[in-house]
Amino acid sequence: MARAMKVAIVDDEADMRQSISQWLALSGFDTETYGSAEEALASLSPEFPGVVVSDIRMPGMDGMAFLKRLMSMDSGLPVIMITGHGDVPMAVEAMRIGAYDFLEKPFNPDRMTELAKRATQARRLTLDNRALRRELSDGTVLMKKLIGSSPVMERLREDILDLGQADSHVLIDGETGTGKTLVAHALHAVGPRAGRKFVTISCAAWSEDQLAEKLFGPTSEGHLPLVEEARGGTLCLEDIESLSHALQSRLLTFINEQGTPPETRIIAICNEHAPDKSLEDILRPDLFYRLGAMTIVLPPLRQRGEDILTLFTRMSEQFAEEYGCDAPAVTAQEAAQLLQAPWPGNVRQLVNIAERAVLQNRRGSGSIASLLMADNEASGPALTTEGKPLKDYVEAFERMLIDNTMRRHKGSIVAVMEELCLPRRTLNEKMAKYGLSRADYV
Repeated sequence: MARAMKVAIVDDEADMRQSISQWLALSGFDTETYGSAEEALASLSPEFPGVVVSDIRMPGMDGMAFLKRLMSMDSGLPVIMITGHGDVPMAVEAMRIGAYDFLEKPFNPDRMTELAKRATQARRLTLDNRALRRELSDGTVLMKKLIGSSPVMERLREDILDLGQADSHVLIDGETGTGKTLVAHALHAVGPRAGRKFVTISCAAWSEDQLAEKLFGPTSEGHLPLVEEARGGTLCLEDIESLSHALQSRLLTFINEQGTPPETRIIAICNEHAPDKSLEDILRPDLFYRLGAMTIVLPPLRQRGEDILTLFTRMSEQFAEEYGCDAPAVTAQEAAQLLQAPWPGNVRQLVNIAERAVLQNRRGSGSIASLLMADNEASGPALTTEGKPLKDYVEAFERMLIDNTMRRHKGSIVAVMEELCLPRRTLNEKMAKYGLSRADYV
């Protein structure tokens, strides 16, 4: 379960510090108290996972000077100021400097709790956005998100590393839910443009006139058109199949004007096209050949073999931690059903089923089989999957069991041997066979 957000309480009056701390602790907050601004500054950092509650009138560094220091350290840190009678004009000035809100003494404790809850929600969103931005700029992190040891995933990671270093434009194709946007970010993050802008827009989300304005300008809001904002970096065009012929022509002109190598790299993502048509049939030929000089086609989940069980295990563990419960145990029959499912929604569908399986398990009802059946009925006629030899199903299930047990015991070979009733030599041989390393679990 997610940990309670912290609240740092700064007040030179011990009684006030303690009363605020006790009230917020009873409301579920993790509190820490400081008798001065100087003491608090020695402990707080830009990554402080919470909010600050501070009195305005304090000896030494007062609340206003403290607020200015906090805002210079991290302008996204919510600070709630406590004011005495007659300090409201000062509190208004604090809001101008960057305070989240203020409370006038004597204040209602429930009002304090309400403010703290809203402030912690804002702080959590800020920290989540920062973490996401770091992930999207870190090629190593992004490559680790491309989970799977199947040959098609090994090839995909190699293609990303190879094409990421190139300057040519890239076309990404594949079924819905296969992770095309993640691959686009990874291509940018592992290449020489990693420190530059990555600008993305969905061509299907706007009317033709709106899209033309956003891409090429002039924009009514006074912002730079996206082709200028992305200059020197990467411009990612999602739903490229929705681009009108007129805008295809303007995009082609922009590409031709850049020369070789292009100043701005374009990554085009195709999210859907009719089964009997290729992207070459949809885009004008000259644009297709400029964008499709380098192409990545993402594999559908049904072709990824035991990756399905690995992904399901990882996703269900993440959701179980989020919801504060146990992940569902996958039986041999359920493992076979997961491997045989057509997965029309691919990884996105698997993530959805993993979350619902965790919620079902928390309630003590339902099964993975029922979720798969309901999903397949809702999605209409299913794609067919190729049959596999029994040996493949047995090995996939065996690998999942060893992987899950190693993960649960944090790499303790002795504990895994005892639980699975395997001699050490057999366990070592099977781990080598399935590409499992103890170092990954410790």
